[in-house]
Amino acid sequence: MPFRFVHTADLHLDSPLRSLALKNPELAELLRGATRTALARIVDLCLAENVDALLIAGDLYDGSQTSMNTALYLASELRRLEAAGIRVFLIRGNHDSQSTIKKELTLPSNVHLFSGRVKPILAKTLENGREVYIHGVGFDNPHAPESLLSSFQGPVADAVNIGMLHTSLAGAPGHDPYAPCSVAALARHGFDYWALGHVHLRQVHSETPLIVMPGMPQGRDINEAGPKTVTLVTVGDDGRFAHRQREIGQAVFERVFVDLGGAQDWRQMLETVGEVLSSLRSRSMADHLILRLSLTGSTPLAWKLRRDPDFLLAELSNLAAGLTCCWIEKIDIECRGIEAGASLSGPDPVEELAALIRSDVLPSHAFRRETGAMLDELLLQLPRELRDSLAGDEEAAKRFAEAIALAGSDDVLAYLHGGAGEADR
Repeated sequence: MPFRFVHTADLHLDSPLRSLALKNPELAELLRGATRTALARIVDLCLAENVDALLIAGDLYDGSQTSMNTALYLASELRRLEAAGIRVFLIRGNHDSQSTIKKELTLPSNVHLFSGRVKPILAKTLENGREVYIHGVGFDNPHAPESLLSSFQGPVADAVNIGMLHTSLAGAPGHDPYAPCSVAALARHGFDYWALGHVHLRQVHSETPLIVMPGMPQGRDINEAGPKTVTLVTVGDDGRFAHRQREIGQAVFERVFVDLGGAQDWRQMLETVGEVLSSLRSRSMADHLILRLSLTGSTPLAWKLRRDPDFLLAELSNLAAGLTCCWIEKIDIECRGIEAGASLSGPDPVEELAALIRSDVLPSHAFRRETGAMLDELLLQLPRELRDSLAGDEEAAKRFAEAIALAGSDDVLAYLHGGAGEADR
């Protein structure tokens, strides 16, 4: 019989909700339980596929916010695997190290938690007598600025060797540096498979040896968009690996761009958006689809859309509600009005003013210097983590200031066009 296992990481159980969708209480409740649902589905997959083991490569918890209630839920799911004779191999990640429950929770007997420099664990002996060993390293420290590869023993001779490591590799946007190392260094170590964790986007870094970052099984906001999966792996008697993704996430975030270039009135706008939403929902396999809409294109509706965002959100949310479990998380209005002089009724003075602002005011050195100084003052009042995410370097700060200035000028110009009565729609 082959050795089969599920590889996952970064569940972030009971993670604090970060989405703007939380204005909707029903959607908030859905997202609050989504990480638990992901764990239950992973256990269901292990049972259905009759695997030998579940490998969790760090960040099972989500830091200091985790409660004993989280721990009790985790233990109940792990006991389902214990009853089926499925082993669990676990390493801690940077978020796990901050959890207050890790010392209080007694894990079921089928769970092996790696820590520090330890001996490899025999996971199975294949039918031809070849053994499979699991190696893992994890520490109770939220910071690991150096590579942890030196903590691993070498591969067991004439065996299949699987390593578990929580690492940022060479670095990834939006992820803290943690136990950095290169793919080449991992390959040189001699293991047959590396079960990685930390980066939330799935990527197969190498096929020989097989080095897999599985991504997270459940996204938590629009920055973790797209279907989320775990990796199902089979090791044959010949030592060859076969792997495939299995979708897990209950709720999937997606960014959707809708071109309103052909929309001349409010009803046509609703029809255009409705067609896009319907097509997307019919193609998606997600239980719940949570969308951030970006409205683009040149349309005479541009100012009306920007002038009344709450009404627009209500209208488009109503469209989404007519589909199966489809939600609007936020609407970004990126469309533009018809260029000055393009209308048959003559030049629009507000459009002329908008063109002047975009061509002369916003790009000017004096304006950029003043907005840059204002942004610097505001950023100093923010927590470091938020400041770094918005404007981590000089170029990012410049882009952020430009985006704010453009959006702000468009909002002011929208109000210069006057109120949007129901008759206009």
